Amino acid sequence: MYSYIIEKGKEGDFARARVEGVDASVKDLVEVCGNIRYKPVDKAIRLLEAVADGSMPILYRSNNKRLGHRRELGGRKGRYPQKSAKIVLGALKSAIANAQQKGLSEELIVTHACANKLATYMRYAPKGRRNISALQTARIEIVLKEKEGAKRPAKKHAHKEEAQKAPSKQAASKQQPASRQDAGSRKLEAEKEAVKKETAADNAEATKAEVRAEDAQFEEKREDKLNAHVKDEKNLPGRKPSQKVK
Repeated sequence: MYSYIIEKGKEGDFARARVEGVDASVKDLVEVCGNIRYKPVDKAIRLLEAVADGSMPILYRSNNKRLGHRRELGGRKGRYPQKSAKIVLGALKSAIANAQQKGLSEELIVTHACANKLATYMRYAPKGRRNISALQTARIEIVLKEKEGAKRPAKKHAHKEEAQKAPSKQAASKQQPASRQDAGSRKLEAEKEAVKKETAADNAEATKAEVRAEDAQFEEKREDKLNAHVKDEKNLPGRKPSQKVK
């Protein structure tokens, strides 16, 4: 059973995935899930890939006692949970695959992402010693929703098209010698690796810029709240106006 409840008749607009028995820190998983919640899928993937590479920290809104401040987060507390980011990224990709299987569009939003403690396994030291340790496992849930007004891809008869294309591909492969095929495949692999590296660098820079913009908005809202609070205190009844000291 999922903790996120979907209304009856709207199950076709959602796709979900769940991972059981995760051997990772529950606190780290909770913070990673909280950072991708309510974000588009492409932005969530870029953020998780950057965190998994160790180039971007995760903002810790809770469980941040005696935690260091990160420059990338505008001086707020954060950490680099690479293991948890890789696990959540795998669960997110599984949910995306389920959405594709359902025939949903690529415009998806992470409406629900959470991690909960699942079970605790006690481990006792041998020979009657008192040293006791506990292994805690977690559960991850991710639910994706299709954007309103998104166009779904048209359904095609895939089996018929594959059957028609199969003989032509086999004939072309027979005509080409093996050496040319190997050289062409190596060039394609090298080009793909170069493109992947360039896209990874661009994604890391884009995620940093997005985080900085979000931090600036957060600081502006915080200053507005403080100014409003100061004005309210000055207008309280019975409060004497401040006097300048001569």
